[in-house]
Amino acid sequence: MAVTKTLGAIELGGTKTVVAIGTSDGEVRKEERFPTTQPEETLQRAVDWLKNEGEFDHLGVASFGPIRVDPKADDFGTMLATPKAGWKGFPVAKFLSDAFSGIDVMLDTDVNAAALSESKLGAAKGFDDVVYITVGTGIGGGVLSGGRLIHGVIHPEFGHLKVPRSPGDDFVGCCPFHKDCLEGMASGPAIQQRWGIAGSDLPEDHPAWETEAWYLAHGILSLLAILSPSIVVLGGGVPQARGLHDRVNRILKDIAGGYFPILEADHPFVVPPALGQEAGIKGALLL
Repeated sequence: MAVTKTLGAIELGGTKTVVAIGTSDGEVRKEERFPTTQPEETLQRAVDWLKNEGEFDHLGVASFGPIRVDPKADDFGTMLATPKAGWKGFPVAKFLSDAFSGIDVMLDTDVNAAALSESKLGAAKGFDDVVYITVGTGIGGGVLSGGRLIHGVIHPEFGHLKVPRSPGDDFVGCCPFHKDCLEGMASGPAIQQRWGIAGSDLPEDHPAWETEAWYLAHGILSLLAILSPSIVVLGGGVPQARGLHDRVNRILKDIAGGYFPILEADHPFVVPPALGQEAGIKGALLL
């Protein structure tokens, strides 16, 4: 019988941070949520909360990025070219290792952690080849391939794929690095800038959603061609819009041209998350 350990976990998001005490099978026993501000302030608040909750041997961290996730790198756990003010170059893993001397710190991206938790406990349960996409302030993607989380020199940067423009679309894009990459064309800020209103305030029949689905479907087609996942979990704030998953599946099937058999499977290919706001923190425990 497997031993269930008590663990500490941090989900470090660009907007909010979640800290929790839980178990190695992803059960959250107690958690606290607060805004992500400056690095030292945010992480010290997380450290103080965890230390007040008791002892544990391992700490799982699911972080926004880009961040160095190679444990062999000298700058492991250091923020890279993130647009979040004050965080670029901050050594997240070192700060936490110094604060919790003798405790193992496992760090990965928030989207990889969500991919892991949805594959073990949620909408992708039973699948070993899973992509988790989040669409909100930015667009990120986590990849589970053959049951293993995928990294490279850094980690997948799905949001910065270049995708073809929708016919007649002259929106310049809002990515500070690439303008019209997927994130620049389909993130929450892109919707706001393109239509002058937040996605959460747009009606279900607004043309924004067909445009949004068009860009997401083209990005997912690239993932399908390169990674060949069994299922894509599409989460974050923007995909909470009613009907968006159906739109993406319809457009994806159309542009795939009958080439990919997985799109003919008896389950939807692009699905909403089952774990909701708990995907990241449960993934941090599972790490």
